[in-house]
Amino acid sequence: MKKDLHPNIVECSVSCACGNTFTTTSTKDSIRVDICNACHPFFTGSERQVDTAGRIDKFKKRYALNS
Repeated sequence: MKKDLHPNIVECSVSCACGNTFTTTSTKDSIRVDICNACHPFFTGSERQVDTAGRIDKFKKRYALNS
């Protein structure tokens, strides 16, 4: 095997814009990310629901459709 072929893997600190930090391994000393598992809506379960009932009523009112 050749010496010094592979990059040096070190323990790295990952910092999110929301303030969450965790450690992983990487070739860099630190990583900054915009979205992590603590603040992404898919992982937190705080997805925004679209009010479709209001949109349907608005459509019917606009075109005077009564059912």
